[in-house]
Amino acid sequence: MHIIPIRQAVFDDIDSIAPLFDAYRQFYGKDSDIGAARRFLRDRFDHGESVIFLAFDGDAAVGFTQLYPSFSSTALARVFILNDLFVAQDHRRSGVATRLLDAATTYARSLGAVRVSLNTDTANTTAQATYEARGWQRDQAFLAYHFMPGDNERSG
Repeated sequence: MHIIPIRQAVFDDIDSIAPLFDAYRQFYGKDSDIGAARRFLRDRFDHGESVIFLAFDGDAAVGFTQLYPSFSSTALARVFILNDLFVAQDHRRSGVATRLLDAATTYARSLGAVRVSLNTDTANTTAQATYEARGWQRDQAFLAYHFMPGDNERSG
């Protein structure tokens, strides 16, 4: 088994990331739209709104993770949201996800972040096992709530 190199993505990598990002969205039930995926990624790069790490097998990108910077008011410190993690089907169970997680947490640590947080589908037990094996802890103190501005508001 050879080691898959991981590196931080640059703007010129968008065409390599876009198919993976599109596949990631399809994994979560969204329709394929490679153009929209490319535009979304370009906007994140253009505005410095995310950091992406890529895994390569030769010249082919086979996985990525995307971090969004944020801050903790109570800790008075930087935090990151690990929003996306995806590995191409034929490279799963080869350590790519673990290496991407390690790259993301090393990066966050290097910037003095006090936390990296993520959410995953409750049915995605494979991902949960990977996170827990790397020392990630399931939140026992807080519940997640979401407000969807596009949804019809309930009257009552």
